[in-house]
Amino acid sequence: MIGGIGALQFKPAIDGAEAASPGLLQGGVGTQPSESVGSSFAEVLSQAATKTVNTLQGAEQMSIQALKGDADTRQVVDAVLSAQQALQTTIAVRDKVVSAYLEISRMSI
Repeated sequence: MIGGIGALQFKPAIDGAEAASPGLLQGGVGTQPSESVGSSFAEVLSQAATKTVNTLQGAEQMSIQALKGDADTRQVVDAVLSAQQALQTTIAVRDKVVSAYLEISRMSI
């Protein structure tokens, strides 16, 4: 039986952002002593993009396994929905970056 909406567990908005910079999603400041304070925005975006690509490739591989009969339908659906969420998040981040760039370019100096 399908569980109610309260049974869902939501992932962070940027899948992999917590792994890229632990503690930043909860407190705004890194809490790990081994965390590099000098992490640049480009590095965080690069790691998030890499995670998204890996998620998409994993979903593709799961779909191929299902075609061969080696994967369960539930596994394929989970992989594809995870890939869809990662892609939608990436598109939203891209749109925000483009919007910010356009807004900055319109500013008078």
